[in-house]
Amino acid sequence: MYEQHRFGMQVTHLSRAWRAALDRRLADLGLSQARWLVLLHVARAKELPTQGELAASVGVENPTLARLLDALAAQHLIERQIDPEDRRVKKIALTRTALALIEKIEAIATQLRHEIFADISEQEIQQCQAIHARMLANLEKTYET
Repeated sequence: MYEQHRFGMQVTHLSRAWRAALDRRLADLGLSQARWLVLLHVARAKELPTQGELAASVGVENPTLARLLDALAAQHLIERQIDPEDRRVKKIALTRTALALIEKIEAIATQLRHEIFADISEQEIQQCQAIHARMLANLEKTYET
């Protein structure tokens, strides 16, 4: 039982430490963690997300995201586009300025990933991913009941 607790704490610590390390490296770009996280979620979306979809993806409430989007729009990094199928819905798009910034963010994030995964084999990563997938599946079962 203790090992399960310790494992959970390690996963949490790893997540926070990874994000904090990336945040420190991105500080020179003038972006807070919340802002670069939103930009990356938009950049990695298969199609332009709505504000609601983006809020769910990032894991924040709509009003919180609205403030972040206002700040990113003021920095000319995103723009809200009207959805042609539903004029009440706004899609979130990156500007050219943001696309150049995303390249820098991705380069910094890739370098950090290389450092984090140094001396860890692909097989070890795959084993860890399989365990995490099973744990997530178990968590999802708890919401179904």
